[in-house]
Amino acid sequence: MWPNPPENQDTAPVLSPEAARLAELLALRRLTLEEAESAVLASANLASDDYTAIFLDVFERLNQRRSEVMDGIIRYARNQARMAQEIDALRVEIADLSKGESPDFDRIDQLEEDLDWRARVFDDRRRSLTYACETPVLLEKRLYALAQILAARVTE
Repeated sequence: MWPNPPENQDTAPVLSPEAARLAELLALRRLTLEEAESAVLASANLASDDYTAIFLDVFERLNQRRSEVMDGIIRYARNQARMAQEIDALRVEIADLSKGESPDFDRIDQLEEDLDWRARVFDDRRRSLTYACETPVLLEKRLYALAQILAARVTE
């Protein structure tokens, strides 16, 4: 992703105040790529090494966000699995009550209402999961695009 590895990979590069401001700005997801490119072009007095340090800083920030999103997806998936088990348990309970000699129709109605609600929430969350799973990919694409913008300044 980044064609210019830092000279000393054991220590994090020190950012100048201007480079630190640019790195902080580039790490903002609300900043469009066009705005990011303009900000990089406006910082014309930076040295080539500064762009490597900026990229490393932006990479760390976006990678941290990506990790947080991934952790959230894991929690989300666990909750979905728990909800699926609860839905299955309700279905089994409804089936068991229906098979009885004198079914408790009030209880069955209550369970069916609960089942319908839980199934609706489960389906809504399932549809939302698609968006959540796209977020890490979007972060990776953004990081690659920012790397290309910064790398273009190094080769100039």
